Amino acid sequence: MSTWQEREARVYMQTGRRQPVTLVKGQGLRVWDDAGKEYLDFVGGWAVNTLGHCHPAMVKAIEEQARTLFLASNQFYTTPQIELAELLVANSCLQRVFIANSGAEANEGAVKLARKWGKLHRKGAYEVITALNSFHGRTLAMVSATGNPHYQEPYEPIPAGFLNVPYNDIEAIKRVTTHRTCAVMLEPVQGEAGVIIPAKDYLKQVRAWCDEQGLLLILDEVQTGVGRLGTMFGYQQAGVEPDVMTLGKGLGGGVPIAAFLAKESAAVLTPGDHGSTYGGNPLVCHVAKTVVQYVLAHNVLDNVRKNGERLQQGFRKLQAEFPFIQEVRGRGLLQAVQFTQDISADVLTAANQEGLLLNAPRPNTLRFMPPLVISAAEVDEGLAKFSAALAKAGSARKLL
Repeated sequence: MSTWQEREARVYMQTGRRQPVTLVKGQGLRVWDDAGKEYLDFVGGWAVNTLGHCHPAMVKAIEEQARTLFLASNQFYTTPQIELAELLVANSCLQRVFIANSGAEANEGAVKLARKWGKLHRKGAYEVITALNSFHGRTLAMVSATGNPHYQEPYEPIPAGFLNVPYNDIEAIKRVTTHRTCAVMLEPVQGEAGVIIPAKDYLKQVRAWCDEQGLLLILDEVQTGVGRLGTMFGYQQAGVEPDVMTLGKGLGGGVPIAAFLAKESAAVLTPGDHGSTYGGNPLVCHVAKTVVQYVLAHNVLDNVRKNGERLQQGFRKLQAEFPFIQEVRGRGLLQAVQFTQDISADVLTAANQEGLLLNAPRPNTLRFMPPLVISAAEVDEGLAKFSAALAKAGSARKLL
């Protein structure tokens, strides 16, 4: 344990399991620890670092806005907030925007909007149907929305108003829909569950059911939005339009920002209904605008599609070499490798030794979320390091 890690252990609340790596510097897809060791970063801040670490366009945007205006409170208009909202509306199917600080806050705001909409249009309906093994955030309400008992049990009784049903099962949604239902909230791809991809027509079926029943469809694109899957938003691949969409993670490329967007017909919030002290501040809005503009103007989406396919093809070659790889799945640069046994921790440790940072959302699954500007050479380098880690972990566990 390094000195920094010893200091952290004495003062910081131990709410998560960290890797024994203390990062001090980043550039592009590479980071360095306090001992000077270099790593290739395939975690990307949990799908946050859209343009990689310390991208020149982001550094310039931060410097520009830091010399201009940090925060003025939402009592006043500020130009970066308006410009970002206009950019998001111009490039999506939605017409109204509220800017928050985190994905959890964006999802809370979306649920508040849905509940008010239910009061106005569904005779007081307030329940939101969500999916098992979803992830919508860490606030009490979003823990209730997240269909995972592991996150819920420590805080019971959890807030009411959410029904968790199996993902990728339209009949399960139909069975629990009642006069109390105001919305269905789903992820286009379940990232924290291990990159679970639904059937091709699942979201179309959900959209049709919402239309038939007069419900709102909320898509949580905190992880999938802003290019992660190879299109600007995940709903574009599903061939549906949500009534409400939430964004976070990759929107700011590393600064804390999120948003929820709504169609005009669903945008029922009025002055006094919602707010945020830091949400939509000029500094983060200017950076997020820069990130979105860069993604749109520099063929980043094409890069995601090409190198996402290159990464997945590489995983499939490794699957033929390492029999303990059970499944490879993903879209764009949100990919997963699932093992036949619970060896994620072993592979992750071996990857650290090889200079590759990975994420293990499940004991038998690794998730890959590199920055969207990754090059073909960096994909190949990451695959080589991953192959070495698989060989090391597989040999130690006598799986080869």
